[in-house]
Amino acid sequence: MTQHAAKTKLIIEYCFIVIGAALVGLSYNLFLLPAKLAAGGVSGISTIMYDLYQFNPAYVQWLINLPLFILGIALLGKDFSLKTLVGTFFVPFTIWLSADIPFKVDNPLLAAIYGGILLGVGLGIVYRGKGSTGGTATIAQLLRKFTGLSSGYSQFIVDGLVVISSAIVFNLELALYAMISIFVTSKVIDFVQLHSSSSKLVLIITDREEQIQSLIKDEIDRGFTKIHSFGGYSNKEKTLILCVMEQQEAIYFKKALQDHQSSSFVVFLNASEILGRGFSLAKFYDGGPHS
Repeated sequence: MTQHAAKTKLIIEYCFIVIGAALVGLSYNLFLLPAKLAAGGVSGISTIMYDLYQFNPAYVQWLINLPLFILGIALLGKDFSLKTLVGTFFVPFTIWLSADIPFKVDNPLLAAIYGGILLGVGLGIVYRGKGSTGGTATIAQLLRKFTGLSSGYSQFIVDGLVVISSAIVFNLELALYAMISIFVTSKVIDFVQLHSSSSKLVLIITDREEQIQSLIKDEIDRGFTKIHSFGGYSNKEKTLILCVMEQQEAIYFKKALQDHQSSSFVVFLNASEILGRGFSLAKFYDGGPHS
């Protein structure tokens, strides 16, 4: 990677962190704080502190994040800590800036669902920028790094401790709504990080590979990978064909198979993310995943 490309990549990552942090702050002021949902993390702690003592949530988050930021410097490295500093600053800054926003949702169920979605999108974008919003998100990233858990489930574990505290301060019902929000957030984080798409991975096991190849090339205009295999029951040689298609192409291909070649065994799987030269919701090209 050239120096210019590396610098561009770094700028894009910082843009992700700023945008994601802004969405995290908005999710707090629009949904979580009005509904008294302490959906984990430093934001959940600041919600509890606001209800008990009327402390400004933005200031509380800045104060709590400081020692955790120092922990990030020590354990996650300089580059990550600089990105964490950006996220740590912009989340409370957005909360402070949008404190008087007129549109707020105080219905716990709606706040749990839509607040969780917006929070998950924000955190997922931040993580795609290889950063953190500070606070317990830093702890979650540490947990992910040293245990191999996904970012979403790491966040879920850490935030659960805050929710238990909210059940004591508020009530069990609001804590349960907060758990819904955390669950939604964890799923959305993983969805955003995986860059999930509507692409399908199609696996075809057949003894009529020429017909299948013709369908894929002529009807779908896709590349494919062939693997020679043996049927476990029949012990006969068969061909396993792998091909990635967009959703509409997969629907068309399924119909074409039913019309022209119904004896093959076919599996359609969701393809969360596709890496490789020449493919980005596009086609396989020579030199890419062909074999």
